[in-house]
Amino acid sequence: MLATFLLAGFVKGVIGLGLPTVAVGLLATMMTPAQAAALLVVPSFVTNIWQLLAGPRFGALLRRLWPMMAAIAAGTVASAGLIAGATGPGLGSALGFALVAYAAIGLAGLALRVPARAEPVLSPVVGLLTGLVTGATGVFVIPAVPYLQALNLGRDGLIQALGLSFTVSTVALAAGLAREGALPLAAGTASLVTLAPALLGMVAGQWLRGRVSASTFRRVFLVGLLLLGAHLALRPWL
Repeated sequence: MLATFLLAGFVKGVIGLGLPTVAVGLLATMMTPAQAAALLVVPSFVTNIWQLLAGPRFGALLRRLWPMMAAIAAGTVASAGLIAGATGPGLGSALGFALVAYAAIGLAGLALRVPARAEPVLSPVVGLLTGLVTGATGVFVIPAVPYLQALNLGRDGLIQALGLSFTVSTVALAAGLAREGALPLAAGTASLVTLAPALLGMVAGQWLRGRVSASTFRRVFLVGLLLLGAHLALRPWL
């Protein structure tokens, strides 16, 4: 389990995202997605706050993206009962399909752009959809990440915006799980234990970021995520 968070933190350190995606995906091969989501609350919150506060444009991003963030929070809390109460193979498959969709979009390399005039309408819609997917699967990235990439925020702005989105998703998911009685004290303690390897991995990833091609690493990461998602999606039916 600790090795999972070390790897997830490493991926996040290199490309600025991936900790909850990697952690939930790998842990879901050993436990339910709800249990995996409960474990990632502390490391996800701390590493995303770190990423959020490290950038230069927090105030400007918050003013621009607050409708999306509010919708993410509302959608996640409202749908957290899906991941908390689901039984059987369906939830694991849903998680797998979410990972496959994210990896496929990333590997396709689509250069989407969202015009500024469309943001007031699209931001809350994308936020709500992201919240619903988060509450159902514990994965924060669909469709938030492709949307934020389409806003032309620049490299540092995008990294900080991802930190903001993932922080909101983490807090909202924790609130939703707690409301559903799926965040017991034992899970919180175990989540705290996973913080150290996640931080260690993130520091190592940040050190490596300037020494390797981020685009090459990202492609390798997406291929691995595609295979992991396919495994989770198909495993209950094989």
